[in-house]
This record gives sequence, structure tokens and C-alpha cells, in this order.
Amino acid sequence: MTSNPCTIDADKPVAYAAKMMKQENVGSAPIVQGDLLVGTLTDRDIVVRVVAEGRDPQTVTAREVASTDVVTVDPEQNLDEALRLMASHQVRRLPVVEEDGRVVGVLAQADVAEEANAKQTGELVEEISRG
Repeated sequence: MTSNPCTIDADKPVAYAAKMMKQENVGSAPIVQGDLLVGTLTDRDIVVRVVAEGRDPQTVTAREVASTDVVTVDPEQNLDEALRLMASHQVRRLPVVEEDGRVVGVLAQADVAEEANAKQTGELVEEISRG
């Protein structure tokens, strides 16, 4: 998992979020209100929900276009449980969230590739790609 991920305040403009994502070299960022997760924003969300609709990224907030039906994992869950969540929900990234809703990390498919065995990684990629 990536600890202390780049989080973006829900009320920041999408233009700010895009700059932060570029600077951090990430395609997805947790959106927070205070320390609590309220959604995730991907580069695809920005393209589809802002650019393609001709909305102004300087005035649209991250909260307005972030995905709010976020699948998360608890830091105490083991890798197998996290892999099952990623596969069943067909997601490449899972915010790692404490019981109180505080974001402490992000588990990405790339993290799994580094830590899991080849069979686990192959199965995960296959499951995610089915959607």
C-alpha cells in the first residue's frame, strides 16, 4: 500500500485536483472532508464529468464530480481479503481507511504486483478486466 496518499479537499476546484494528481503522478486520489473519505476522483472522472461536458474546472469542485460509492479496505484486512474486494468490485485501487473514516493509504494493483505472487496477480488482473 502507498502510505499517506495525496488526498484532495472536497471543496477544492477540479483544476487544483488535476494539478495535484499530475504532480503526484497518480490517476486517482481520495477526496476528503477534513480527514474523512467522501469519495475518489480519477483522471477519467475529470475527463468524462468535466471536460467532455464543457464544465469549468476552475469552478467545479472535486466533491461534485468524485465517485462516492467507494469500496474501501481496513488496514487490518489481509491481502487475500483486499484482492477479493478488488476483483469482486472490479477496481484497481482501494483506499485504506481506518474505522473512523480516516484515509491512511491506497492499495493499488501495482502494489499487489510487487507483493503478491504471480498467480495472485494474474488472477486479480483477470478478474478486474472482466468488467
